[in-house]
Amino acid sequence: MRLVLLGPPGAGKGTQAGLLAQHHGVPHIATGDIFRENVKGGTQLGRQAQAYMDRGDLVPDDVVNRMVADRLDRPDAAQGFLLDGYPRTVAQAEELDSILQARGAALDAVLRFVIDEADLVARIAARADEEGRADDSEEVHRNRLAVYREQTAPLEEYYAAKGLLRDVDAVGTVEEVTARAEAALVSARA
Repeated sequence: MRLVLLGPPGAGKGTQAGLLAQHHGVPHIATGDIFRENVKGGTQLGRQAQAYMDRGDLVPDDVVNRMVADRLDRPDAAQGFLLDGYPRTVAQAEELDSILQARGAALDAVLRFVIDEADLVARIAARADEEGRADDSEEVHRNRLAVYREQTAPLEEYYAAKGLLRDVDAVGTVEEVTARAEAALVSARA
């Protein structure tokens, strides 16, 4: 199974990614983890990424794409993977297609976790109270949502045009959302 997860910050992608990856026996590959691993390991890509981050700049696509390609080359991803946080743009999605094509593979599905913005804001406020996370203020979250909408709307259209996009209602218990995600995967294989 080769899968990409999409959804706004706070939609529960991270929780679902871990559960789906475990159930299907594939690695959960999150871009944040790839960045931290490369920076901590002092890899050439990590040093390049760190230089951009130290300046407060976004890490350019070519560095991100090479990090992802490197991660997908590891033996644990040979039979599949679940990508969380990548791709973020159509250009990255096109590069992912090229990376997979070079390996004789393709995505099986793209799951989009759908949740109303009011539900998201309430969920994030609850998380901020429970976990004391400063990055979960309503103002910060609304900004992250705006960035997500700007960057990801074209990505959703890109995958919908390829017939890969499947919507998953992200409101409910973790188990309910997982069941919906699994049902969406079954429909993708049909």
